[in-house]
Amino acid sequence: MRLLLDTHTFLWWINNDSSLSEPARIAVSSQVNECYLSLASCWELAIKTSIGKLQLTKTVDRFIPEELAANDFQLLSIDFRHVAKVETLPFHHRDPFDRLLVAQALIEKMTIISADAVLSEYGIKRLW
Repeated sequence: MRLLLDTHTFLWWINNDSSLSEPARIAVSSQVNECYLSLASCWELAIKTSIGKLQLTKTVDRFIPEELAANDFQLLSIDFRHVAKVETLPFHHRDPFDRLLVAQALIEKMTIISADAVLSEYGIKRLW
C-alpha cells in the first residue's frame, strides 16, 4: 500500500510520539507499505520553523532529507495535476496544505495517514 503521511504523522513518527495511533504506527513500520512525504509538508515545516511555531533539531534542508533516508520514506513531488485538483475540492477543510495532500491522495490513489478526521469527508482512504 502507498501511504501519504500528513505532516503531523511524519513528525510524530520520527519523534516516536505517543500521539501516533497504533494502526498508523503498524502501517508505517510495515515493510510491505511505501511511505511518502509530500513536498507540501516540507513547505509547511519550513514555514512553521521560519515563524517560530516549530523547532527542529536541524535546518529543514538537512532535517528532511536525513529523516527521509533514515526512515526509508520517499518524497512526493507536487505536480500540476495535484494543484489543479485543489480547485475542484469542496471546502470541508480550509488549510491549504491539507487540501493539497487530499488532492495528491486522490490523484495518486494513496491512503493518507492522518489524525484529521475531516479529511475523510473528501472520500479518500484515511488510516488512523
